[in-house]
Amino acid sequence: MAENQEGRRRAAADRDAGRKGKTHTATGSRGRTADLAAAADLNAAFAFAHVLGSDGMVEPARLTNELRISKQELATAAGLSRDAVSKTARLKAPATQGRLRDFIEIIARVLPWAGSVPHAFAWYRAQPLPSFGDQTAEDLVKAGRAEAVKAYLSRLAVGGYA
Repeated sequence: MAENQEGRRRAAADRDAGRKGKTHTATGSRGRTADLAAAADLNAAFAFAHVLGSDGMVEPARLTNELRISKQELATAAGLSRDAVSKTARLKAPATQGRLRDFIEIIARVLPWAGSVPHAFAWYRAQPLPSFGDQTAEDLVKAGRAEAVKAYLSRLAVGGYA
């Protein structure tokens, strides 16, 4: 019985491999390493090339475009006022830039697991984190606890428990 189930699982994996153009083995996907490398490239591209200006400042217009949200939604997600992401003087303030950089770093760290920027952003906004009493990353960033979220993600990245 178990051999029959294993045979069906392998056949299904082979069919999927034919559709995706990847070779699968009984223990997993050989394409997994390439997928992780591509996700890391996507991660780096999101974190730096797309949302930072030539002066090294986070540009809300680029960030909202990448996330497909409004400036108001960005401000809410990062725990800032609408003026902080709209007015140049407030945008250049170290506190505003720090909060936006924390926001970007958290999204970038989740991106390889989430698979896309919109999915990473959805995780940030909606996924309850058991280590923090089921608060979301968004709740914690708004409360000024971005470093705790980054430490949590670092712990998960090396195989720690949630």
